[in-house]
Amino acid sequence: MSSSFNPNALSEFARYYGFHYDRVDPLGLVQDTLIDMERGLRGQQSSLPMIPTYLSPVSQVPPGKTVIALDAGGTNFRAALVRFDERGKAIAEGAEKAPMPGTKGPVNAEQFFDQIAGLTAPFIEKSPHIEGIGFTFSYPMEMTNKSDGILLALSKEVDAPEVIGKSIGQGLRDALKRRNVKPPERIVLLNDTVATLLSGLADIPARGELQGTDRYGVTGGPVIGFILGTGINTAYPETSIPKIGFSSETTPQIVVCETGTFGHRYMGSLDKEYDGTTKNPGVYTLEKTTSGAYLGPLTFHILKQAVRDGLLKFKKSDEFLCWTTLQTRDLNAFMHTPLSGEGLIGSLFGLDEQAALTSFVYLASIVTQRAGLFSAAMVAAAAERVHWNNPFAPIRIAVEGTTFMIYKGIRTALESYLHTMLVSKKPRAYMVTPVEQASLFGAAVAALSG
Repeated sequence: MSSSFNPNALSEFARYYGFHYDRVDPLGLVQDTLIDMERGLRGQQSSLPMIPTYLSPVSQVPPGKTVIALDAGGTNFRAALVRFDERGKAIAEGAEKAPMPGTKGPVNAEQFFDQIAGLTAPFIEKSPHIEGIGFTFSYPMEMTNKSDGILLALSKEVDAPEVIGKSIGQGLRDALKRRNVKPPERIVLLNDTVATLLSGLADIPARGELQGTDRYGVTGGPVIGFILGTGINTAYPETSIPKIGFSSETTPQIVVCETGTFGHRYMGSLDKEYDGTTKNPGVYTLEKTTSGAYLGPLTFHILKQAVRDGLLKFKKSDEFLCWTTLQTRDLNAFMHTPLSGEGLIGSLFGLDEQAALTSFVYLASIVTQRAGLFSAAMVAAAAERVHWNNPFAPIRIAVEGTTFMIYKGIRTALESYLHTMLVSKKPRAYMVTPVEQASLFGAAVAALSG
């Protein structure tokens, strides 16, 4: 009953259905991405919207400054006083947390902003020398040229429909004034990808891993923000955005790519079939092949085809086919300990079915390798756009996201492909560094950014 392990046949299966990573030209994929990025920057038809933020990253975080950082996430709202020490490193002081307004029952717009102001006002009252407020707001916004954000939609069980269409920064200003608290001059709104980029400015050394005294005053390299978690996204500093008439070689503006929407040309037949089962077929095609929201279900769809084709056989094959889906977290847990025979997937294979178990892992690994390749191309394209190559000051790639951090095999694949993409034609200094508390510390840096 159990199938034998035949890596050649499994690889041919992956090529036939179009999901093998060796079908992808890595450097060609980077060029495809760059073309779509340029179209998006010009306001032409593109799968990458290339959203301007009207926010320029500081070249180096100034020491001795104190700001307020706010983070509106899924279930919690966080506020903290953040001080930058003599090295420009962010230090959070007196952090407070409360339920996100609207998660404990419906609220109107005034109540929504009053709850946010209630957590923010004490920091202003206790610290008279606040330089500004940085506000990471993890919901869809249309950014304005005043660093404010107009809310487009709410999700994550937040019940506050009146807030949609409102300016978040202005709403906070008005709520603080209702409490007779004078808001600081700067209130800067940003999304989580921009926060990751700005957090890298404060968290990743300007000269990378070089040690010792810098007698030459080398300027730090640019920072790219990359998120690979439930979704995927990239942000980077851009010097030319023709669609809004922006051009500056010395003061770039952060652009959010909305990477998950990229329409790549490497969709296989099983990818397309799976896409048709999702809530939004035809869009977010890159995200559906790379991110934590989709990797488990996509791999499940592919593995079921292997069972139906008779390539993957085990005694509980019919039981497996009856499953409705496979969550990414369950697949990841299995891939970390496939020989334990534990968990939802481990229980499918008998002790005499090691070959089938190996085939299962082999096919899942092909999907993971491709996800790493696709993700690397998005980062490499952003690195190409920043036009930087200084061996003393590497491009700093700040990364956040549980898929990157814990999904079996994806970080290794991403970093391997990224190296090939970035150094194929010439040596290039870069470093990939996960950042912690990016939403909070990135908000703090945003308060100082122009």
